[in-house]
Amino acid sequence: MVQKITQSLTGKRIVLGIGGGIAAYKCADLTRRLIERGADVRVVMTHAAKEFITPLTMQAVSGHPVADSLLDPAAEASMGHIEIAKWADLVVLAPATADLMARVTAGMGNDLLTTLCLATDATVAIAPAMNQQMYRAVATQENLVTLKRRGYPIWGPASGEQACGDVGPGRMLEPMQLVALVEEHFSEGDLAGTSMLITAGPTREAIDPVRYLTNQSSGKMGYAIAQAAAKRGAKVTLISGPVNLSTPANVARIDVESAEDMHQAVQAHAALHQIFIACAAVADFRPAHIADQKMKKKDGHDEMTISLVKNPDIVASVAAMTANRPFTVGFAAETQDVEQYARGKLAKKNLDLICANDVSCDGQGFNSDQNALHLYWPAGDKPLPLASKADIGNQLVSEIATLFNASK
Repeated sequence: MVQKITQSLTGKRIVLGIGGGIAAYKCADLTRRLIERGADVRVVMTHAAKEFITPLTMQAVSGHPVADSLLDPAAEASMGHIEIAKWADLVVLAPATADLMARVTAGMGNDLLTTLCLATDATVAIAPAMNQQMYRAVATQENLVTLKRRGYPIWGPASGEQACGDVGPGRMLEPMQLVALVEEHFSEGDLAGTSMLITAGPTREAIDPVRYLTNQSSGKMGYAIAQAAAKRGAKVTLISGPVNLSTPANVARIDVESAEDMHQAVQAHAALHQIFIACAAVADFRPAHIADQKMKKKDGHDEMTISLVKNPDIVASVAAMTANRPFTVGFAAETQDVEQYARGKLAKKNLDLICANDVSCDGQGFNSDQNALHLYWPAGDKPLPLASKADIGNQLVSEIATLFNASK
């Protein structure tokens, strides 16, 4: 009896990036298995990979010419590496050798495959494959930590007997294991059908044409939340103050400058979303008057007085909506009496959940890659201990989803 293969990857465009390791021989079978499930697979090989499996073999299996040169005049006449980067829904590096992972971690673009990894908006999944001692090396482990922190899925490795005779971690996962992970990546997430509006970053309140008031928010926490929600299938709109961050995949971004700009954008979109997360560090006050020209220093005047007026309370305005009110989540960045102030804001602003963090602690909060939160809602609380903002984002999205579903 012939077993029918489910076309679980129909229409999915996958770039298989093959590194120079003995496990490259498995890539012909991996490609065939992906195509069986409906995927369109394009292969990119490093020069070392061609020593283990030929481009002709991979072309025959994939049905497409193999790309292997960054400086191929024919391909680059049409910006070939950028075209492949934009085409991909997913990039899988298999085998991902220690060298390939190190170059991706360092942000190098010294061949076609690493350049593609820099140029794509698609998820880049890493399937490590190397000698067990190379895998255990401090440099390799630090590279893996960095790649995980940046959001690269790490698929494997397995442990067992290796081609060199050693036994230990470093074997590339088998083709069908990788296929299952690809299918899982494309499966509909648990937040599919849920829409989220998220604010992130600081605001800038103009004083004159060249000066402004702002704060130290980097936007990393809000962007991590947006990325985590989008990966789980949510429809995410991100209203962002001025930051130096890339927009997460599958997230619609609206850029704003001032608190009033952000307020107007939130008012225009809040009723269209089921969940609102006010993660932005919005300025409480703005200058009452903005000078038309740059304000000059004056001889004999060692002081300047700037009159400030209160900005709109964005999260409170959303929580006060009477029609199509979203589940409303606020943030409280505090330096003392964290629980007292957080619970006070929770009640005063009629929020469903507030996420408090102590920004006086070194190594967390503003301009850090780590954070720790304590969540408070009317009927309970939960701490999220210090971790990377990516991890905190994932945990927070899980807690919000649980409370949101319970509130229906």
